[in-house]
Amino acid sequence: MCCLQVECQAPTMNLMQCTAFATADEYHLGNLCHDLTSHGYVEITSLPRDAANVLVIVTEKSAKDDDAGMIFFFREGAVVFWNVEEKTMKNIMRVLEHHEIQPYEVALVHWENEEMNYRKGEGQSKLHKGEILLNSELDIDEVVLQKFAFSNALCLSVKLAIWESLLDNFVESIQSIPEILKSRRKVKLSHADVMQKIGELFALRHHINLSSDLLITPDFYWDREKLEELYDKTCQFLNINRRVKVMNEKLQHCMELTDLMRNHLNEKHALRLEWMIVILITIEVMFELARVIF
Repeated sequence: MCCLQVECQAPTMNLMQCTAFATADEYHLGNLCHDLTSHGYVEITSLPRDAANVLVIVTEKSAKDDDAGMIFFFREGAVVFWNVEEKTMKNIMRVLEHHEIQPYEVALVHWENEEMNYRKGEGQSKLHKGEILLNSELDIDEVVLQKFAFSNALCLSVKLAIWESLLDNFVESIQSIPEILKSRRKVKLSHADVMQKIGELFALRHHINLSSDLLITPDFYWDREKLEELYDKTCQFLNINRRVKVMNEKLQHCMELTDLMRNHLNEKHALRLEWMIVILITIEVMFELARVIF
């Protein structure tokens, strides 16, 4: 029984952690690379030229000895840590703060992170039941490419999680409006407020459908079938497509509601203009009558 227990615990002992965060809309990768290398971190330059949206750094400060600590910084504002000790992660996150464009709230960043366990072993690299297996016989360049594929999917997931949270906050801010309209009470939103909310919705829709790889597989994988399989399997596990579909349905509903609010305000404005014209005509008629009578 004791032998069986040791055998069962062995795989767990070899597990390492992969953690992803979305911290900003975008990173200045060039400046970030210079800053990190000046702190003693080493850049990996073996990635193909068509993987230009990522910076890969290695560190000696690994959490476990089974694998080197590695960090992937994606230009889209997400970072993925592989087997990096917690103290080093915090130090890197502090450096990263100086190279972020439109950073997110710290609490939101840490709440919407993704964590996966991984290990190195025999057989083909794969994602199985939420755990990543990396082939221990691969050379360093192949390991970097496979970690890139997994990290790419994790990057999409954490970015999507941030947008989901922003959309939930938006929905909460307008959820009382249908009841207000139903009860014929006054909507306490100006035309400028409504236009601002429409702008927020269009920005979210743009991020999801136009400026990210959420809807299609990136060109990088078209002639790299094995990496594409790892990327697609990870996206499936993280429910990327289903989450995008749900978000777009919510966005469509919100767009319909904000359009309704805008039309309501436009009608009120048009009615106000009509009354002003009527009043002005009435005043003009009264002046004309007064001139004729007196």
